[in-house]
Amino acid sequence: MTTSTSEEPVLDARGLRCPEPVMLLHNRVGDLAPGAVLQVWATDPSTERDITRFCQFLGHELLAADTEGEVLCFRVRKRPQG
Repeated sequence: MTTSTSEEPVLDARGLRCPEPVMLLHNRVGDLAPGAVLQVWATDPSTERDITRFCQFLGHELLAADTEGEVLCFRVRKRPQG
């Protein structure tokens, strides 16, 4: 998943530490159309917890959370209401 072959935009947060990945995610999600999907790549282990909580708290859908080597790969769908 670390090589995007789809039309989904990618937020590459590899090498960034908490809280930067989720802060960048918050900003990027604001730019997406309701229902759009964003891929997030990160290397900070706390990102898994942070993105899960981010989605639960704000009503976004965490479609996938995978690991490829040291890279955590997520797919987040923006909530339908914007």
